[in-house]
Amino acid sequence: MPSETLSAMHSQPTQPGIRVSLAELIEMRHRVREVQLFSTPAKRSPLIGLHHSKLRGRGVDFDQVRVYQPGDDVRTIDWRVTARTQEPHTKLFHEERERPIFIMVEQSRRLFFGSALQFKSVLAAQAASLFGWAALTHNDRIGGLVFGDHEHHEIKPRRSKQSLLQLLNRLARANQALHGEAQNGRDTFGLALRRAREVLRPGSLAIILCDERTLGDAAEQQLTLLARHTDLLLLPVSDPLDHALPAAGLLRFFEHGAQLELDTHNPDLRAAYHALGEQRRARWQRLAQKLGVPLLPLSTASDLVEQLRDHLNSQQRGGKRP
Repeated sequence: MPSETLSAMHSQPTQPGIRVSLAELIEMRHRVREVQLFSTPAKRSPLIGLHHSKLRGRGVDFDQVRVYQPGDDVRTIDWRVTARTQEPHTKLFHEERERPIFIMVEQSRRLFFGSALQFKSVLAAQAASLFGWAALTHNDRIGGLVFGDHEHHEIKPRRSKQSLLQLLNRLARANQALHGEAQNGRDTFGLALRRAREVLRPGSLAIILCDERTLGDAAEQQLTLLARHTDLLLLPVSDPLDHALPAAGLLRFFEHGAQLELDTHNPDLRAAYHALGEQRRARWQRLAQKLGVPLLPLSTASDLVEQLRDHLNSQQRGGKRP
């Protein structure tokens, strides 16, 4: 990445919680230690099942032996250590610890909104950065796809800091280009998922950060197809106003000459609005259960790291994925 580009991105003024800068995304690396997203030899993460890829052949390099964990390939059990310790142990290989991690993050107009701590677009960008730094710390290949209303930017997975910085640079530029004007109705999420199916090889991990409202029939079908050969981690982003209308009286909305009036004191209207929000949540939950993948919904109402820590602690207590 040219030094003048990095310098320009560092100096770009931002509005806290509304827009994010490259410097802020780089600073997220200091928060990686606050939450155990990936496993280390000394400590397991509840997401370990996502991180260790299937053994691809006998040519991979042996790394270490550890206690067998649910989801490990039984073909890698070390029978000598198992017999000696009377506890199942499995071999780890370098190939398992170097899987491609592909971070797909939405930066569209529908995310350019927030009523709490930050805009949804900022929360999604921060989460993408945090997972990127965690993956880099774990010596994984990192790439991704930043998609918005009109275009997407793709970074090929590589095991280098440069690759992550390229992704974060694209992410910060897309975030700062967001505005509130109406856009066309292209299915950018579906297009991004189709592209991921084209470029990701089997065994990759796709981390998907998108608006909670973007899950439709076409996107669900694309996610189902992607999950056949790729591990998924779903992180839909929402705002409190996506699920509940405040009792604020008569609200008027204008766009391109059209006008909409909502009486938020109407209990039937508020109940129907809340029901739609719960239906969206339930649809993500059903999809995650069907695909057998983790679901970690994020809200603009709370700190990112605190939310992730709560999700992972809940998984450890429950002993299963959400």
